[in-house]
This record gives sequence, structure tokens and C-alpha cells, in this order.
Amino acid sequence: MTRETSPSVAQGTASDGARGSRPDRGAASETARGSRPNDGLVYVSGAFRTSADASVSVFDHGLLYGDGIFEGIRAYNGRVFRLERHIERLFDSARAIRLEIPHAPAEVCDIVVETCRRNGIRDGYIRLVVTRGPGDLGIDPRKCPQAELIVMARPTLTMYSAAPAGIRVITSTFRRNAPDATSPSIKSLNYLNNILARIEANDRGADEALMLDGQGYVAEATVDNVFIVTGHALLTPPTATNLKGVTRETILALAVSLGIRAEEKPFTLFDVWTAREAFICGTGAEVVPVVSVDNRPIGDGAIGPVTVRIIAAYDELVRSQGRPIQPDAPPREFVAGYRV
Repeated sequence: MTRETSPSVAQGTASDGARGSRPDRGAASETARGSRPNDGLVYVSGAFRTSADASVSVFDHGLLYGDGIFEGIRAYNGRVFRLERHIERLFDSARAIRLEIPHAPAEVCDIVVETCRRNGIRDGYIRLVVTRGPGDLGIDPRKCPQAELIVMARPTLTMYSAAPAGIRVITSTFRRNAPDATSPSIKSLNYLNNILARIEANDRGADEALMLDGQGYVAEATVDNVFIVTGHALLTPPTATNLKGVTRETILALAVSLGIRAEEKPFTLFDVWTAREAFICGTGAEVVPVVSVDNRPIGDGAIGPVTVRIIAAYDELVRSQGRPIQPDAPPREFVAGYRV
């Protein structure tokens, strides 16, 4: 029998070791080594279930055809950073593929916070998945009467073990999907285009891969947006051929507050190879310096001063803003000078 708990229960049941701990970002996670997490609770099929018992139907069109969407969100210092913006993007992706999420945006936000609370998350990573739901064989979405919402929260996620010292990147031979095919702005469950590029990076001994668009301009990395620092400005490609990253938006706003000129404009591999600095960013990766692209050192091959400032400002910002995970304590009443 599947064990589950009602969404209305407010107390968590995660292991004590996950509570209040800071993740070791330099270590590979158990999940990365191929084991399935068996602790904590997952919201799926309208209830919270143990990780070991959480499952979807083999006839779910998210599994069969990649028919669905997802979001990655981070929690810092007991707060979920830019939660409402992530949920807005989730609903934008759903609208683009005509997928009806069986909850209002505010309800999804509440489910995310409750998932964090039940898993004792203070610093961690949250993954939302919305599939077309169970149906039958055949791609016709009319076979799926209701979408499936899944919310997972983990206390750690390490994208690049080499991130503190800067990563090595290659340019993939696989081009990013064209906007008139499957728009890169849709954060869909079909990441095969990106996965093939990541396999290529793995085979060539690199940490990540850049992907070009159909015109030969730099689009993005396999799961991250790209920035370069030139002699004139901080540059990032327009979002026509890459994801409208929430971290990307945050970096652009931070640059303004730091007095760093930032521009959204197309650029080529030549611009990357000759840049003074480069970094990639995303919710999962955060801000990661790039020290080499296609065996060419970026700048002097070390992490540059603009990147250092951006990382420091981002780190401070994410730990000071966001929706609290734990509810505020109820106000105490005072009667005749005594606190009740």
C-alpha cells in the first residue's frame, strides 16, 4: 500500500541530518552517482508520499513523449528565492503547450513551500514537474484527462564540482532548437537536444558545452545562460534562442545596481574566445566562472574581477530575499502588562 499524508498537515518528516545544514557544493551528490533518494517526501497525485513510494503511471505522457514542463527553484536561508517568478514562468510554459495545470499559481506556491517545510529544507533545490498526465499510447493529448503535478525538494544539488576554480567549456556540434520549432523559452521535459550536447562535453573531457543557434551565434549552455565580459560591457544573448532564465534576469538587474554596463545582444564564438571574462548561470548552477572555452583561456585563464563581484552580490541577494518557508510566529497578546 502506498503511504501518503494529507497536504494539510504542517509538520515535516524529513531526516534530521537534512535540517539546517549547508550543502557541500564541492562534493558529488548521491543522486549524481546513480542512487535514488529514499528519504523525504514528494508531492505527487495530490498528496505527500515518501520518496520510495512516489511514482507516476507508465502511461503518463510525460514519460512516454516528454509531454510536460518543469521548473527548478532554490531555497536559501529558510526562504524560497523568486518563487512567484518561477511559478509565473511555469504557467507561461504550460500556456505555450496548452497544458492546464490543476492548481492556481498561488496554490502551487503554497505546495512548494509546504514541500520544503515537510522536508526540513533551509538551503536546497526544489524541482516542479507538470506532465500531461496518464493517458494511453499515442501522442494525442486528449487521451490525458488531467495533468500531474510533482514537487520534490532536496537539501543539495551540485551541478559542477569544478565551479569554485572555474570550469572548462567546449562548443557543441549540436545546434540549439530554433524558435520556430520547439521554442527554447518553453521549459519542457524534452531535453534531448541539450543532453546530446552534454554527452559531447563529457566525451571531450569538458565540464559544459556551449550551444550555437541556427545562425551560428552563441545561444546558451546545456542548462545555463551565458555571459561574457568585454572591454565595453557585460553581454548576454537575447532570449529568442535560449531560456528566459530567472537567474539571468537577476544578474542583469544586479549589474545595474553595481554600476556595470550590461547589454543583451547577439555574439559569436570569436567574441567568447576573446572575452576578458565569462560565466554561466542558472538556478541549479547559480553563477559559475568559465576559465576556458575550446581550449582557449578566457582572459588570463583566471576568474575575473567582474565575475567575482557578480558572484558576491548574487550570493548576498539570494540569502536576503524570498518567501519564508516557516510560517511567522503568531503575535502574542499582552494583558495588564503581562505577555500571554
